[in-house]
Amino acid sequence: MAKRTIDINCDVGEGVRNEEELFPLISSCNIACGGHAGSRESILFCLELAKKYSVKVGAHPSYPDRENFGRVSMNISSAALIQSIKEQLQIFTALCDQMHVALHHIKPHGALYNDIAKDEHLAKTFLTGIEEFKKGVVLYVPYGSVIQSLALENGFKVLVEAFADRNYHTDLSLVSRKESNALITDGKEVLNHLLTMYKENEVKTVSGDKIPIIANTYCIHGDTPSALQILTYITKHLSEHNLQVK
Repeated sequence: MAKRTIDINCDVGEGVRNEEELFPLISSCNIACGGHAGSRESILFCLELAKKYSVKVGAHPSYPDRENFGRVSMNISSAALIQSIKEQLQIFTALCDQMHVALHHIKPHGALYNDIAKDEHLAKTFLTGIEEFKKGVVLYVPYGSVIQSLALENGFKVLVEAFADRNYHTDLSLVSRKESNALITDGKEVLNHLLTMYKENEVKTVSGDKIPIIANTYCIHGDTPSALQILTYITKHLSEHNLQVK
């Protein structure tokens, strides 16, 4: 029986410099494009690896807040946020063109990702910032989110994302990184977490409940200290479940 494929994405280009080890183990990447991290050099480096390993390329725009790595909500005007998102994507797409790499998707980063999941005004602002990419680019969004609904209503293509290396609350919000149990760092535990979501369309929360979730792509954060060990483990053991990373 042919193996089924599963899409594993990874946030990269954020200064960890572990991409050469990670790219052979993933199928999609989200490359920081200057808002929270990243430079022309790091973007080009990641694009070269994406070409080498046939990894789908995504832009990873953020609040313009390198000081806090884009992980703190910002009090920013709609106009300023739209301008920043457009500038980040302009830089990124110019480098994609230079490298002859197609932009497959856009995935917002950090606090921006979490904020547009529940804030309708902010979600609309973000969609305005990426309007020119509506027809040809996919937007990675969290399940059951405000941004998912608005994106679909406004003609954007979406893929729903879940986090294989993060714990969830019962409202499907992520456990804050300020908490000790925010990250799942053991490869076996990540695999079990992933398989529950993939096979059962449920996620086991920190309170022990199982909550419905349906996803098309699963994220492992590239800046998790054990990212390589996690990806190595799950890549090896997915085959036992008739799965492979596509």
